[in-house]
Amino acid sequence: MIPRLYFDTSVFGGVFDEEFEEISTLLFEKVKLGQIICVFSDLSEAELKNAPPHVRDYFINFPKENTEFVKVNEEAFLLAEKYLEEKVVGKTSADDCRHIATATINKVDYLVSWNFKHIVNVFRIRGYNAVNLKNGYIQLDIRSPKEIVYNENDN
Repeated sequence: MIPRLYFDTSVFGGVFDEEFEEISTLLFEKVKLGQIICVFSDLSEAELKNAPPHVRDYFINFPKENTEFVKVNEEAFLLAEKYLEEKVVGKTSADDCRHIATATINKVDYLVSWNFKHIVNVFRIRGYNAVNLKNGYIQLDIRSPKEIVYNENDN
């Protein structure tokens, strides 16, 4: 089975960030090769509308094979609100919470992000998953793209 990975918006921007470019490009190559499914949401699309033109163009022109589009629905909004109520992150991180909730509800294999402050952070991950379990959802595996690209099977 091909793993389904929810890409938050930072992963798309990572292709053009000097620090993250190499890993992000390799991650998107895995999508092109059909080794992973890139799951993205209408929230990602909305956030990318405010991105620099070259980032938007990369997203728009990226081949849609091996991708899956999902919507941030009412259930995701409610779960995201629970993360905020439990103070996993502050109210300014509401969109990050919506990404987490959408990935959780869609039962992806991993959420990948370059956001180490609000998403790929052991204390935040513990908080998101505590809220998930308390509300009857799965635990979400959250990783950086580097952890996905370089795994024990690579030479």
